[in-house]
Amino acid sequence: MLRVEKLSKTYDDGTEALKGVSFTAEPGEFIVILGKSGSGKSTLLRCINRLVEPTCGKVFLGDDEITGASPSVLRKLRRKIGMIFQQYNLVDRLTVWTNTMTGDLGTLSSWMGLAGYFPGESIKRAQKHLEQVGVGDKVNGRAGALSGGQQQRVGIARALMQNPQLILADEPVSSLDPASAKSIMELLKEINEKNGVTIICNLHLPDLAREYGHRVLALKQGEIVFEGAPESLDENTMDLFYENLP
Repeated sequence: MLRVEKLSKTYDDGTEALKGVSFTAEPGEFIVILGKSGSGKSTLLRCINRLVEPTCGKVFLGDDEITGASPSVLRKLRRKIGMIFQQYNLVDRLTVWTNTMTGDLGTLSSWMGLAGYFPGESIKRAQKHLEQVGVGDKVNGRAGALSGGQQQRVGIARALMQNPQLILADEPVSSLDPASAKSIMELLKEINEKNGVTIICNLHLPDLAREYGHRVLALKQGEIVFEGAPESLDENTMDLFYENLP
């Protein structure tokens, strides 16, 4: 279980991105975080795995505290948390296979990573995950030559290499056309249901939240202003945190 307690983040310029956010995520849940640009969604996910250091508050994964963990302990905890990025975060000039294998670097010794040496078991898992996400035939192609939807699939395969308990997906479909966005959300749903991975997914479209979320949290100016079932997202409720709904 993930537990977030009174998490706050104030940036150096004085921007209060998060203001005392608290929630829990149960094993196997698919939680959607809704909110406009600037509401604090991305900061929240990055504070959970400490890509951004929170100003105060605590985050626990099971009984282990992520906030305040030493670098060596944090590295071990991050192995349990996959991250999917809006802009994919692939190295365009490298192959699909190499980009996927970087998801296993946290479990290998440093010399293996520097030498580009990966054990046979890791190679087998990479192939399995690439086939699972639908790009098994692209392993030797450059990542930069793929479509946006295909690049996001590689990003998902990379996250799966960690055998994560939790996946944090930061606006994973905002750069995609509607058909590609739908296919990526279906893939995340499959991973959630078949692999049993807890998913916390930032979105800005209420329709996708209704279709895929087990539970919805809405952020506005760094605070949770709604928490509930997707079917309770009616127009009056969304007026709390949205203007000019798409």
